[in-house]
Amino acid sequence: MRLGYFTMPVHPMGRDWSQTLREDREAIILADKLGFHDAFVGEHLTDTCENITNSMMFLATLIHDTKTIKLATGTTNLAQMRPVVVAVNAAMFDHLSQGRFVMGISAGALTSDSEAIGILDLDRNKIFAEAIDVILAVWERDPPYNIDFPDNRFKVGFARTAALELGVGILAKPLQKPRPEIVGTVVAPFSPGVVLMGKRDFHPLSANFLLAKHLKSHWANYAKGKAEAGAKANIADWRVARTIFVADDDKAAKRYGHSDANSPYRFYFEQMRAKMKRGNRLYVFKSYKEQPDDEITDDYVMDNCVTFGTVNKVVDEILKIREETGDFGELVYAGLDWVDPTLARRSMQLMAEEVMPRVNAAIGKPAKTAAE
Repeated sequence: MRLGYFTMPVHPMGRDWSQTLREDREAIILADKLGFHDAFVGEHLTDTCENITNSMMFLATLIHDTKTIKLATGTTNLAQMRPVVVAVNAAMFDHLSQGRFVMGISAGALTSDSEAIGILDLDRNKIFAEAIDVILAVWERDPPYNIDFPDNRFKVGFARTAALELGVGILAKPLQKPRPEIVGTVVAPFSPGVVLMGKRDFHPLSANFLLAKHLKSHWANYAKGKAEAGAKANIADWRVARTIFVADDDKAAKRYGHSDANSPYRFYFEQMRAKMKRGNRLYVFKSYKEQPDDEITDDYVMDNCVTFGTVNKVVDEILKIREETGDFGELVYAGLDWVDPTLARRSMQLMAEEVMPRVNAAIGKPAKTAAE
């Protein structure tokens, strides 16, 4: 089982933006040194707490400060940009990183982002679907392209302006062939969108704020989609994100990872619960569909979504999750605000150097997979 990293950094509003960006970079540089397989970074245009506005731009600053870790958008919000712009920028990033690029994609869930750019009342999922079709076509086709799919608002061609002998009217292609890995974040229990991922060979990343009991529904739907496309699902392609804090002693683990009013874990899930409630999406935290909203308290969410403890306790918790979900290819560690940089770094170190080797030993698999 691989170890990955995911951050949609949720920082307190009063913190200095430059400082939090430096810390977010430092965390990924550390993850690279510790041997994490990949690092996914979220983006929002209008959220002071989740303050990376363009994940690809942010990750570009890390290409030459990291060596092996794959750099992944988590996600590029396709409803917010013209697909040609995404396609050529992603292609350039793939070349700059020498193939260390993974493209995470979504429509973009934050409604204030959509309002800011004038698409709040549009069907953003439809825009997303149209955009990905065009991006793939840009990468697959040669000039003059003539991309004009039925019922798709995005058309791409150079009938009036191409001058191929001058290099004009040519769109960039990625370094990786046939394309970079494409990953979609999955939030809802029993998400039907995962079936479509399977059909198109996009890979699922199950969100860290979903209850563990619902994770297996993602794999079932992904495998269904692969089967409908005449292919077999590869467990190495499934990433499961969890919110984990590892410490050298139980008291520090419980304080920083759960109980303290200043815990970044508590702050993160207070933010997530409030935002999900505001968007009528508390269902992501529910144990069963009819569970009353008033049961989804901050303490309930913390108790069900955060794994904390010393190495042995965290290993046991991960193995328990795996027993419930079945096997998966990558455990993705969620990165939060560094309230205490020493504890934050130590948790990542213990996760990479102590927890994962023991987890892999317990399940009888090497740390790397044949898919790498």
